[in-house]
Amino acid sequence: MSVQEKVVKIFEQDHAALFETPKSTTRKRKSSGSGDILQFRIDLKNIEPSIWRRIQVQDCSLEEFHEHLQAAMGWENYHLHQFTIKNVEYGPVSPDGMPFGPEFEDETEVLLSDCFPPNGKRIRFGYTYDFGDDWHHEVLFEGTPTSAAGQKYPVCVEGERACPPEDVGGPWGFANYLEALADPSNDQHHEMLDWGGPFRADDFSTEVSVHECQC
Repeated sequence: MSVQEKVVKIFEQDHAALFETPKSTTRKRKSSGSGDILQFRIDLKNIEPSIWRRIQVQDCSLEEFHEHLQAAMGWENYHLHQFTIKNVEYGPVSPDGMPFGPEFEDETEVLLSDCFPPNGKRIRFGYTYDFGDDWHHEVLFEGTPTSAAGQKYPVCVEGERACPPEDVGGPWGFANYLEALADPSNDQHHEMLDWGGPFRADDFSTEVSVHECQC
């Protein structure tokens, strides 16, 4: 598993740039959609105590929603990602003529409102970030709240606990990381402290997330 993780990391580092579109040639995203405000709860799976966020966004493409998720959770968008909705996988597509890498349906061509039942019924779907650490998220569509006067969207309205550091090793690595930081006698205590600095697992603020989510 350790070797597999390293191979995936090398692949991401070597090829992630090929999935990024230069700003000067950015493809036109699908139109902004219905204009509805959509509310979601995002839970990071395989983590205890729970790390979660509740966000409200305007209807947008899955590509834009990925950016909102990154900001609200606290990730830094260093790695590849995918959505799994009704057994269909969406994500960044390989550039023309580049047949390697994961094959997804184009996330720029799908609106959030395209994915949900017309009756507004709650549905759950998956979002995976970093194919080495494998951070799996459960995303619950909770409905369409009324737009608040003067409120800018997207906005993070609730949540708990800090996002794990990038490249910490997934849920298992994160648990070991927290254990090492909490115990000065742990053999890895100083190594982890030097690597990531102080880390407060219980820290969360909607003020910080709102700012990041709107940037």
